[in-house]
Amino acid sequence: MAQQILVLNGPNLNLLGTREPEIYGTDTLDDMVAELTGIAAERGAKLRHVQSNHEGTLIDALHDAREWANGVIFNPGAYTHTSIALRDAVISSELPVVETHLSNVHAREEFRHRSMLSGVCLGVVLGFGKHSYAAALDALLRHLD
Repeated sequence: MAQQILVLNGPNLNLLGTREPEIYGTDTLDDMVAELTGIAAERGAKLRHVQSNHEGTLIDALHDAREWANGVIFNPGAYTHTSIALRDAVISSELPVVETHLSNVHAREEFRHRSMLSGVCLGVVLGFGKHSYAAALDALLRHLD
């Protein structure tokens, strides 16, 4: 049976391709999800994607994933640095979650250096642009196998 993976993206990631392309690149979120879906299919996995600018919707997606997903790739955006509620939802999901970021948050502003989520995630991949997602998918699928 194919591994079922939730790809969860937080606030402002819907603006990829136009928002600060010098940091986040020129690919849109749809481009990235399409490419990742293809990579997953080659590995026999299936993806479901959710993006929201609303913390509660992200929490609901993590709760829902308990019923169908084997793991999660999660870019919480700015909520990474502020959300205890998302941290609790990651724990409650009881799923392996890979925290994922396009940019190297440690090379940016000081407030981005602390993640509320990293300590409860399987791992963290960051700084490789859109390739961070492919690396996260590879690591998650290897963990699940």
